Amino acid sequence: MKKITFLFLLVASFTLNAQLVVNEVDADTPGVDNQEFIELKSDTPNLSLDGYVVVLFNGNGDYSYYSVDLDGYTTDDNGIIVIGSAGVSPFPGILISANVIQNGADAVAIYQGSWYDYPEDTPPTTENLIDALVYDTNDSDDTGLMAALGVTTQTNEGGNGSTTSNSVQRMNDGTYVSATPTPGLPNDGSGVVYNGITAQLSANEFVEGDSFSITFTTEDNVDETLVFDISFDNEGFSSEDISGNFSISIASGTSSVTETYQIIDDTEDEGDEVFVLNMINIPAGFNLLNNLLEGTITDDDYSTSAWGTPLNPTYGIVSSTAPDNYYSSLDGLSGAALEQAIQDIIADPNVVRAQNYGDVTDILKQSDQNPENNNEVWLIYTEQPRAKIDFQTTSNNTGTWNREHIYPQSRGGFSGGTEYEADGIDVYLPTNADDILAGHADAHHIRAVDGPENSSRGNQDYGSGAYEGPTANAGSWKGDVARSLFYMAIRYNDLDVVNGNPNDSTVGQLGDLATLLVWNTQDPADDFEMNRNNYIYTWQYNRNPFIDYPELADYIWGDNAGEVWNLPMSTHQEILEAVKIYPNPINSYFQITGISEEFKITIMDSTGKVVLSKSDVDSNRKIYIDGSAGIYLVTIETEKGTIRKKIIKM
Repeated sequence: MKKITFLFLLVASFTLNAQLVVNEVDADTPGVDNQEFIELKSDTPNLSLDGYVVVLFNGNGDYSYYSVDLDGYTTDDNGIIVIGSAGVSPFPGILISANVIQNGADAVAIYQGSWYDYPEDTPPTTENLIDALVYDTNDSDDTGLMAALGVTTQTNEGGNGSTTSNSVQRMNDGTYVSATPTPGLPNDGSGVVYNGITAQLSANEFVEGDSFSITFTTEDNVDETLVFDISFDNEGFSSEDISGNFSISIASGTSSVTETYQIIDDTEDEGDEVFVLNMINIPAGFNLLNNLLEGTITDDDYSTSAWGTPLNPTYGIVSSTAPDNYYSSLDGLSGAALEQAIQDIIADPNVVRAQNYGDVTDILKQSDQNPENNNEVWLIYTEQPRAKIDFQTTSNNTGTWNREHIYPQSRGGFSGGTEYEADGIDVYLPTNADDILAGHADAHHIRAVDGPENSSRGNQDYGSGAYEGPTANAGSWKGDVARSLFYMAIRYNDLDVVNGNPNDSTVGQLGDLATLLVWNTQDPADDFEMNRNNYIYTWQYNRNPFIDYPELADYIWGDNAGEVWNLPMSTHQEILEAVKIYPNPINSYFQITGISEEFKITIMDSTGKVVLSKSDVDSNRKIYIDGSAGIYLVTIETEKGTIRKKIIKM
């Protein structure tokens, strides 16, 4: 009986090995690589793929980097199923993100087993292997990967980064060639020919209440009325948010129909949303040439905040939420003792929490929210808002926003130091001043940023001869950057800010300190930053002290270095609320109210040049500015603290 069972298993294994092969692979397509695909073919049509898994192997190290569970899928009438992204046409039977399939030398393998048996970094093996293809894009043979998979030939797809597209295709004799891609079709040109269906939106950006049309077209006239269904569901968007016909009919003898739809304009702020047009219940003999088309809907019920954007800042509206006595240990200290006391607060291993990089996205959606529209984030450097839903999720960063490390990952030595999957505010790790990897996800130095501008900044220093932002930017981000870097330099033992511009490959040092100190003064902490500081505190249980007390930077690195720092008798916020400058804008002079004692005043223009410096000033004196029209920074120093305000000269 045991011998019969063994023989049966051998026959079953041989049959399984003969049923399914890697029929075509396109690993490198022109542009943003959004048309890559893997095509599988079975000996018989409509084969159930339960019990199979596709595993992708990276030739650099010869380990798996991705796997696809085939349970629940079947091949079509030609015995074919395509694995690919939404940019592939005909539309793939199994959808994966764009740009997942790596250029060679790499491999695609089919195994008998479960998806759970092949996690990331699984070594290649011939155990339970059904079929494998080792390919390259003008790369040398990976003999180790070939040997591990029992493959004797590595097939070249063609030029890496080429403007034309080829794919590796299996011939009927089992050999592979490079030719023009044929996703969804037998490589020899035979087989069932499907009538392809295409959908086209009249627009893809909408405001609640807008109407639009969708045209559904078949490649050939239909012999009898074609009926299929559509849906628009995507996360919070559902059929209740849109009106129109959800059952599509293309009349016999015709090839197209156009339907009109309207986005429902409700009174709730649900946030900007994206609908996904999904064509479903497609009859036999037809296939989809495209699908899952997206439309972005701007919610017109957004709310605003009382404070301004960094480009139009306000001061004194948002109060610090620092607990009582949070900074009391700093009082009366100077030099190294002051630095250590700050670090003891913001890196306290008994209090401070380390979140992960996935959580940072959720943090930024609140901390960097545009005060003028709560459905948007405010982008550093480009000084503009962008919809929260436009977060970058593919290799294409145009029109999207992502996460900018003010202290670059490569320069900080914490690249990839935390997990990328968000796990929420209540899941965290303890941390300390030596935990440099926590810097990877420290929200105090990570900002929402335009995708292409993030690439332009790279890992440069800041200041003259380095990075100063896009052309003609107003510099509303410069003080924010300075205070973020000051925080990082104290929070982590391995980081520093230094004068000049260190080599871009230098780890643990970032410049230019002298410029950052000027920026800290020119662009004072505003309500946007204070609100940001308050929100991040709810996640990380630490604050950026250089937002709460910007003058601390001068006592550590600047003109007051080595001097004793005293906690102001009243909070900086209370002083700001009392002090007023009028008129503002001005023609030639202004006056200051809300200060009873004499004070010192310093005025700088937008270049950082001091245009006026006076001591023993009182609130009865008119203060004249003889310079040209523009923005000026007024610094008021009293016995109780320092206040900075911006004025506009007409």
